[in-house]
Amino acid sequence: MGRRTGKIAIVAALEREVRPLVKGWRAVHSERDGRRITFFENGDVVVVCGGIGGEGARRAAEAVIARYAPGVIYSAGFAGSLTPGLKIGDVFCPARVINAGDGSSVTLDGGDGVLVTFAAIAGPEQKKNLRDAYAAQAVDMEAAAVARAAETRSVRFAVIKVISDEFDFVFPSMERFVSARGEFSEWKFAVYAAMRPWLWPRVTELMRNSARASRVLCGQLREVATSEAGAE
Repeated sequence: MGRRTGKIAIVAALEREVRPLVKGWRAVHSERDGRRITFFENGDVVVVCGGIGGEGARRAAEAVIARYAPGVIYSAGFAGSLTPGLKIGDVFCPARVINAGDGSSVTLDGGDGVLVTFAAIAGPEQKKNLRDAYAAQAVDMEAAAVARAAETRSVRFAVIKVISDEFDFVFPSMERFVSARGEFSEWKFAVYAAMRPWLWPRVTELMRNSARASRVLCGQLREVATSEAGAE
């Protein structure tokens, strides 16, 4: 979709996913539809974090397209594995993204496998259901929404995800700490977990896995930015 011109836009969910990448970048604040959006700029690359879920991802994608007119927009961030073969820190660039909400899909060049976008954090049983229903290898909560925004505005779309939780990982209860805008309250979750010692092993594992996934993701995005710039 689209032609190889303009800036490279990257839409992530949470800043903590891309923090090693955007550290030291220029932060530009903007208001759109009553929401404060921060764009991180570095040369021809701009990163925006829309929050957890499709609605925030769509708004962020629309905002970055309207402001920067990028030649390509990436949905980047964490994904959950739906198969034993995908491990923490594995990079997943799908050939197809399916929206579990309405069954729509988009096909991508140069990828491999299927990513399904689901509206909630998926535990082991839900992951099995998604794998069986869509023949998918990984699940996220945002890519399909970014794809829709890109398609509507004829911008080339791409995906780069890194596995942050394996197919059998059981999440601690986290939904209550995600606001309607997709913002995750880390400090409220930390207080909640601190008062429940039985959660500490899983929370520790989650933090360790997320940190590893973030490092890998940011390394991949640096390579992508260099590659895209060289293709101009």
